[in-house]
Amino acid sequence: MIKGRGINLSPEEYLQGLGRKLYTKITEVIQAEIEEVTEEECINYIKNLVLDRTYEGYLTEINTIFGQLRQILKLPIEPAPDEWDRVYNVDFYIRVNDKFIGLQIKPITYALTPEIHKWKEWLSRTHQKFMKDKGGKVFIIFSIKKEGKKAIHNQEVIEEIKKEIESLRGKL
Repeated sequence: MIKGRGINLSPEEYLQGLGRKLYTKITEVIQAEIEEVTEEECINYIKNLVLDRTYEGYLTEINTIFGQLRQILKLPIEPAPDEWDRVYNVDFYIRVNDKFIGLQIKPITYALTPEIHKWKEWLSRTHQKFMKDKGGKVFIIFSIKKEGKKAIHNQEVIEEIKKEIESLRGKL
């Protein structure tokens, strides 16, 4: 028996009561709200969601890469051609002699993606192809918001990039 507010209910009666309340909410309250939604509102919502997130994501990459990494490495960092983004999953590159180092920027939330192992396998294949075709490694840089600003989360990647630059210059 479930007791409360002077009512004694069996578990079955209690669950049925909750089910009835849920049904009422869905059929009366939510349905009424859904009927008020217009097609134009849905279109605008999607446009704002995609454009704002895409533009914000792009600015985050630019600020993280060009604002921080370029100063640290003191080398030009260029946006990758669209084809490189599609074929190699590379957002930016650094030219070293006749070879290239690829850079991919991801928000730290990417590491929490469901089934991340599948993404890592796929990225690994495309990054290996980049290394074979372009001569240098691809580095994934995770951005994080720190004190209201974007920052490089995996700072150790900076040293790895420096080592790859030296290796491609033939100094290692």
